[in-house]
Amino acid sequence: MNEEAFNLSIRKFLKTVGVNSQREIEHAVANAIAAGTIAGTESFPAKMTLEVGKLKIKFEFSGEITLQ
Repeated sequence: MNEEAFNLSIRKFLKTVGVNSQREIEHAVANAIAAGTIAGTESFPAKMTLEVGKLKIKFEFSGEITLQ
C-alpha cells in the first residue's frame, strides 16, 4: 500500500463531501428562508453517515447546524 496515495485519496474524498454538503445545506436554508418556512434563527440537528461497503464500516456523525 502506498500511504501517501492512500492519505491523499481520503483527503480528496472528504474535501468533496465537505464542500458539496455545505453547498446543499446553504441552498436548502436559502430556499426555506425565501419560502418563509424558517425564520433564519433556528438550529437544526444534523446527521452524516459514512459507509464503505467493502470495508464493512458504517459510522454516523451527529451535530447541530445553527443559523445564528
